[in-house]
Amino acid sequence: MQRMLYFCNMRSAIYGAGSLGTILGAFITKNGGQIELVNRNKAHVAALQEHGARVTGTVQFTQPVTAYTPEEMSGRYDIIFLMTKQQQNAQVVTFLKDFLAEDGVIVTLQNGLPELQIGEIVGENRVLGCTVAWGATLLEPGVCELTSEPDSLTFSLGSFAAKPHPHLLEVKRLLSLMGPVDLEANFIGTRWSKLLINAAFSGMSAVTGGTFGEAAADKESRRIIQALIKECIDVCAKGGIRIEPVQGKDIVKLLDYQGPVKKALSYFIIPIAIRKHALLKASMLQDLEKGKKTEVEAINGAVCAYGRKVGCPTPANDRVVEIIHRIEAGKLTPSFDNLQLFTF
Repeated sequence: MQRMLYFCNMRSAIYGAGSLGTILGAFITKNGGQIELVNRNKAHVAALQEHGARVTGTVQFTQPVTAYTPEEMSGRYDIIFLMTKQQQNAQVVTFLKDFLAEDGVIVTLQNGLPELQIGEIVGENRVLGCTVAWGATLLEPGVCELTSEPDSLTFSLGSFAAKPHPHLLEVKRLLSLMGPVDLEANFIGTRWSKLLINAAFSGMSAVTGGTFGEAAADKESRRIIQALIKECIDVCAKGGIRIEPVQGKDIVKLLDYQGPVKKALSYFIIPIAIRKHALLKASMLQDLEKGKKTEVEAINGAVCAYGRKVGCPTPANDRVVEIIHRIEAGKLTPSFDNLQLFTF
């Protein structure tokens, strides 16, 4: 009873409540949790305030939520779930630091490896990391489409700090109001398992303009996806990082290869491995369609940077970064025609 009262007195927010954050907030609120949604998109916030969060796609419901813009924030929070793009992390986290309780924690649900930079601003012991195994798309203000199957709504939670944060169990409780939460001892390995998926499938979704399923179905695109996965596995092996399973599936065991037989099997498995997320459109592609800069440097670029650090070539990831930057510059458009630019 005392622990439940402690939980109920804690204040939590989702900062950057776009497609993923809105759906997470809707599930938490729907299932009895208390969470505030913050987003700088005034039209989105107004729609959430007036009509609630409307979730479509693989599930359907509308849920009243508490939502406002950053300018309307006040007081301090025990838990802030960070779901903005990483390009402005230094500015955003510095802003949020003033709203964080003395023993508060920032939980980053971002792509890549953002914990180290955030820890430099608020302290390593005030950061938790979380990987999300599902996807979503913002269709219009207040309306978000869940593009992953309901049985894949999982989270992996952990930290790079030596000791667990005192709010760890409350963070887990809130997330579990949407789906199963795994506490990861080897969180760097968990981060890399998600980075592998994002580098391969989000990278090729952005390059081709297709969904994860469409990118995996095309034979040439799948060949490149396989190369992107292999590079992630190889740089981790060179750096001594053990990649963790995703939703019970050992990615390395399934998709790594040395000889032609295992390579052929890996190629065959790729569309099957992503089938529950086949409808997912990469957030990088959504950004490109809106004329925005992407997080490619924090995704494929992170693989390239670590490859350079450990002396492991990453030509496929290098080319994805190059192509996406050319799309950002208006020199290319997302298209399966871009596959001809991969010459390895």
